[in-house]
Amino acid sequence: MSVNFLRAFLAVVAMVAVSIATPVQAASYKELVSQGYKTGKLTRGPSGAQGWILSKDKTREFCLMTATSAYVGKNGMVAFTSAGRQVKIDRKVFESHAGSAGPLPQLEDLNAGRPSPDDVGVCRPVK
Repeated sequence: MSVNFLRAFLAVVAMVAVSIATPVQAASYKELVSQGYKTGKLTRGPSGAQGWILSKDKTREFCLMTATSAYVGKNGMVAFTSAGRQVKIDRKVFESHAGSAGPLPQLEDLNAGRPSPDDVGVCRPVK
């Protein structure tokens, strides 16, 4: 057997192995809550992204926040930057230009660990 044939064979085997490997699937917030996981307060993950830590026994998952804005009380509003900062927005001005903002969460609920499943992205195990 020539060395070139062996290298080509190993390359093909490696490509096949990579292509049939099943990807790890992230758990959804809805699934984890239905399994009895408890949601913590809004925090930052290792990457600096905002989200919640869900825990059950000794297992912990970090779920990313997907909400881009939230109501503050009856008249206030904040938007979240990609860096996770909160920027105050004039709610009346926003709604006059954009129409109704739709069903946005209350900032108080997000901070307290009461997000809607629509406001939560992928969940990954905490190392």
